[in-house]
Amino acid sequence: MVEQSDRAPLLDWEEIPPPDANQAAQPPPEPQRENGTDDAGKSSQPSGRRTPTITASGTGRSGGVPTAVTYSPTRNITAVVVSREKRSGCGFDRPELLGPGGGFPFPGLSGRDQWEEKDQILAVFVVTFGTRSGNMVEWCLPHDINLDGVEFKSMASGSHRITSDFIYFRKGSYFGLACFANMPVESQLERGARMKSVGILSPSYTLLYRYMHFLENQVRHQLQCPGQYSPLEAFYEDKKAVLPSTGNGLVTSCPTWTVASINRCMHPEMKITHPAGCMSQFIQFFGDQIMVLWKFVLLRKRLLIFSPPPIGVVCYRVYCCCCLANVSIPGIGVSVPELRPFFYVNIADISTLETELSYVACTTEKIFEDKKDLYDIYIDNQNVKTHRSLLQPLLRLNAADKEKYRKLSEQRQMLLYSQEVEEDCTANEEDLFILFFMELNNRIFQTLAEVAGSSDPTITADHMRAMGLDPQGDRSFLEDLLEVYGIDVTLVIDNLCCS
Repeated sequence: MVEQSDRAPLLDWEEIPPPDANQAAQPPPEPQRENGTDDAGKSSQPSGRRTPTITASGTGRSGGVPTAVTYSPTRNITAVVVSREKRSGCGFDRPELLGPGGGFPFPGLSGRDQWEEKDQILAVFVVTFGTRSGNMVEWCLPHDINLDGVEFKSMASGSHRITSDFIYFRKGSYFGLACFANMPVESQLERGARMKSVGILSPSYTLLYRYMHFLENQVRHQLQCPGQYSPLEAFYEDKKAVLPSTGNGLVTSCPTWTVASINRCMHPEMKITHPAGCMSQFIQFFGDQIMVLWKFVLLRKRLLIFSPPPIGVVCYRVYCCCCLANVSIPGIGVSVPELRPFFYVNIADISTLETELSYVACTTEKIFEDKKDLYDIYIDNQNVKTHRSLLQPLLRLNAADKEKYRKLSEQRQMLLYSQEVEEDCTANEEDLFILFFMELNNRIFQTLAEVAGSSDPTITADHMRAMGLDPQGDRSFLEDLLEVYGIDVTLVIDNLCCS
């Protein structure tokens, strides 16, 4: 169980010990809910045409108070969010979607299995900066693990100008979190500053935030008492992963390749994995440009976000970008490049990025802006730009984009009002934003699947309006979407000038 402290909403999370054995021995009963399916798009189309089939699976559990909240970018729709109360305050634990456009995201797994991950720490390490040797791994467990490149990923370029930071990164198929600190010292050998990072590696980024507070404490400890690793040794022994090896010697977080586990691996971003408030701050930071980012993410483009240090909050923006593409309809997106956050990247990652078809990443190195073959979309502060002429039209907000953002802002204000005036703590902004874009995406793909499976697979202006798209302004976006996802329909929109 993870609980947020009262001091720093984005930085200060603590690992909370499990309840005592007496409490754990008597869990509250959990009523069962029958699974249901709903097939759409079965077909009366001509032979030889691909027939998309959409299956919505639902399962759930109780344990909180269901609250009906209207979250919709295109119409009035009620999504029921069930949240478990925390031991204190009005905190949010995990969402469950039980309504139109919802459905439990990982069919075949119990709620507990789907939302709770066990500790899977593959490595713990300390990185230091030496005035002669530069960044280097000072200590690690296990001692034989390959940490090549981690010394640069866990200490962002330009970090010498700041006092502290945290960094999410990706190393191969694993993800890491490191906390950095810079302490002034009276030492000519260290040139007046001692800089270190303490980090961990895991197969999944969805559990890393649990250890933020521990890593922050440990990096301060390493600065003040260099070489004392016993707390890190104890931490690794307690949390280390026990994972089966694959044929190539790597370990995977999904060793059993069932449909359920594949869904679980493909959609980890559907979980609430970062401190409360990061999605809200993300949308406030970008404003209506969020609708532009949404289109590029849904089209699986390569997005690179530049920012000078500190980079930690920018790593949250990477995560939030990935959340914009959530779809809870099974089968959608199987044929497109997997969208996983790369988080922080530097020049050592150039060869890796050259082979990636789709990613969202951030960097502190301005040199990336000139390497236009590595990205499709470059984001500097709130400025979103592309050097690809075919994507230029998507940078302009149209009437439908502005209307969706207006509805999102309106629903946010209503939620804040209910929290402040009615003291309603059963839902929060994270739920609202994630459900808003998930329902928007579900609606688009559900409509496209129904049209593709009909006797007249033609998209009209009415279909586009029903999907919340602008018949004229979103034509190029929809054309790209159909091509990327391999949806076999004809886009014929008449009388565009009168739409």
